[in-house]
Order: sequence, then structure tokens, then C-alpha cells
Amino acid sequence: MDRRLFAITMSAWMLGRPGWAKSDANEDDHDSHTSLPPGFTVPEALLQQSVAQRFPMRYPVPGLLNLDVQVPQIRLLPEQNRLAADMAVLAAGPALNRSHRGSFDVDFALRYESRDRTVRAHQLRLNRLRFPTLQPGVVDMLNTYAPLIGQQFLQEVVLHQLSPKDLAMADALNMQPGSITVTGQGLRIGLVLKPL
Repeated sequence: MDRRLFAITMSAWMLGRPGWAKSDANEDDHDSHTSLPPGFTVPEALLQQSVAQRFPMRYPVPGLLNLDVQVPQIRLLPEQNRLAADMAVLAAGPALNRSHRGSFDVDFALRYESRDRTVRAHQLRLNRLRFPTLQPGVVDMLNTYAPLIGQQFLQEVVLHQLSPKDLAMADALNMQPGSITVTGQGLRIGLVLKPL
């Protein structure tokens, strides 16, 4: 039996295995009639735990201020196949008289980076920064820079890293992560055959 036929046969068998099962009718997907490819799920709680390990982060705007971003609160957006993150931020620096607490939110698509087995933020949209204690003109100035700050510092942020153990069965089947689907439970990492 050639490798590709073996991999297809094993993939079909794996659909019934725990943690690797194809989406069932009870899973909250985009459309309950749409079946997802073989793969596995990264639960929302594990995703939040992974993100928490990478924060807080400091984003300097040279000569003006530093933005210290706290641990984001992840929200699943299955209807858009995106994630959102609500972030508390502390702004301080030469352009400000004192520290100011604020917040902002972003939403983004996801992509898989095979080089280091990571799931990364992609196609980021940063919404307005909100700082209740700052003058409106200063907030407007910050929001002028917000998209640039977001693209420079938050784009491609690592959200989760798959372990070799996560991918051991896929490797044995000559498969690799492909699509990433946001469901009501977390991220569904689809598997596809590796190119020959």
C-alpha cells in the first residue's frame, strides 16, 4: 500500500478516536451541517493559558510613551472565524504627566507557522484606544498611531505552540496542520496530507 493511501485509510480510522474526532452535530461551528476536516481542538481555556504566558508586554513609542499591555482576555468569534482580545493597558512616559490606565480591543485571523509549530495572530484589526483620564486630544493622537502600533507589535503574536506530542500522530500519518477554524469551544486545527 503506498504512503498516500495508507495515510487516507489511517485518517478515516482516526476520525473516531478521542480528541481527533471530526466535528459532530453538537459542536458549535459556523454551520452544524458543515463537517470539519480531521484534526484536533485547542480548547479556549488552554488558548487563554498560552496567551497569558506571553504577557504583559511593553510597546515603546520612542520619545513619547510606553504602552504596557496586560494579559488579554480572549473571545471566540466563530461566526467570523476570528478571535478577539480585550486588553488593559497602562500608558506612561515623557508625553504624559502621569500614568494612565486604558483599554483597547483587537480582532484577528489565525495562521499556522510550521517552522516553530505556532498559531499566530494574522490580519489584525485594532480598535480605538480608550483612556478616560487623558485629554481627548491626546487620545486622538494615540489613536492616530494605534494601527501602526498594532501592526508593528501585535501582528504575528504567538497565541499557542503545538508540542511534538500534539503532532506525533499527524506525523505518523504523514499529515500536517492545515486550516484553523474558530468554533464555540476553541480552535479546530485541521490536518492535511503533507506534500510528496
